[in-house]
Amino acid sequence: MAKIILITHQKGGVGKSTLTFNLAQNFSSSSKVAILDFDLQGSLSQLKEIVTDFDVIPFVEEINSISNLNYDFIFIDTPPYLSNHLSKLIQIADLILVPTKAGILDILAIKSTLKLIEHEHKSNSTLIVFNMIKPNTTLTQDILISLEEYNVPIAKTYISDLVAFTRSVILKGVTNDRNAKFQLDQLTKEVLFLLL
Repeated sequence: MAKIILITHQKGGVGKSTLTFNLAQNFSSSSKVAILDFDLQGSLSQLKEIVTDFDVIPFVEEINSISNLNYDFIFIDTPPYLSNHLSKLIQIADLILVPTKAGILDILAIKSTLKLIEHEHKSNSTLIVFNMIKPNTTLTQDILISLEEYNVPIAKTYISDLVAFTRSVILKGVTNDRNAKFQLDQLTKEVLFLLL
């Protein structure tokens, strides 16, 4: 049975699709992987013809059948709003990744997503991932303290705002950038540790 990793956050611009792509690319080196694109923008669905290391599947109507698909790992990219499908996707997910930037507005916007996850009793299966972090900046203590109220783990690995991640879709990953590859490998290890 496939392990399902849901990538969600109600705010746009936090890098959900890019993070989904890069994790799927990283996992595909040793596993059978698919991405399900639930985002109506269909950014990842448009890659279906050029991606060769994993499958890209557009919107699936029957959510409960997703775990029966013949893959080791299924990554689900979600739209930047709380869709009608999100509760069901949270229920079937083995792990929920909530990417966020380290900004006040991003942290304020995370509240609705984390409340929905808490409502579905999946906080213990959730990991907040600081994504697109600007170089030479630090996360303020205020932001970390504000996230503590949700009792949701925060990934030890922060993903930087590197050009390598932006170009990764064209280059089939981040193998040409040591820093980006190291960050992605570290996050992959954290995700695998929580799944297995």
